[in-house]
This record gives sequence, structure tokens and C-alpha cells, in this order.
Amino acid sequence: MPVIRIIRRSPLAPADAWRRVTDWERHGAQVPLTRTIIWTAPPTRAGTRFTARTGVAGITFDDPMEVVRWEPPRLVRLEKRGRAVTGWAEIEVRPGPGGGSEVLWREELRVRGLPRLLDPLTARAGRFLFGRALTRLLRG
Repeated sequence: MPVIRIIRRSPLAPADAWRRVTDWERHGAQVPLTRTIIWTAPPTRAGTRFTARTGVAGITFDDPMEVVRWEPPRLVRLEKRGRAVTGWAEIEVRPGPGGGSEVLWREELRVRGLPRLLDPLTARAGRFLFGRALTRLLRG
């Protein structure tokens, strides 16, 4: 299972970047045909659960996740708890060189039923989708 690694630099202060990249509802808005359903009351903490639901016309795909590590304003780790998608994701925010912030998104993604032969394609699709989402989250 390949690890997807994405880095984005932003003029935002690290605290502002953190708020944007941990706004789970906004994550869903960055991925086509996706919305985020939050299952636990705010604020976010270890144990927070949410689902990214993707689909159209009654055909949906759920990606349930749980926050297992919460260290604001620096690091969050999510475990994917779905039947179809498993793995984890980490988002780390740190001060950027020369100001602003640098955000590192790491994700290990496994889609059950897909042969390992397709791992490179899964990783490429993940880098594209997650990279685009991260860029949009940091843009506001």
C-alpha cells in the first residue's frame, strides 16, 4: 500500500492553515459529489468521527474516519474505518520557511477488492484528488 505524500506552502499563518485543513465539512466540498457528515459533537478531538459520502442518484460510497491523534495546531491523524476503504491520513502544519505555513498531507490508502497491481494508479488518483482538495482548503 503506497503512501501518498503532498506538501503545500501557504502565506497563511500556521494557526489559520490548521483551522482550514481541519474543517471536516469543507473537505467534502473540495471533492466532487462529496459531502461530509460529522457524527460527533464539536470540538474536534481524538474520537471525533465523520464520513465522507460520495455519490449521485442513490449510488453512494462512504469513507468513515475517526480522529485518533489530535495535537492542535500541528498534527492530526485519521484512521479510515470503512468496509471498502481502509488506511490512514495525517495532516501536519508547520511554520513555513520565510513565513506562512507548510502543510504536509500523508495518506496510506487501500481499496478492498482492488489488486495491488493497481496501487500505482490508486496513488496517482489520490495525489491528484487530495492535492487539489488541500490547495483549495488553503485558498479559502
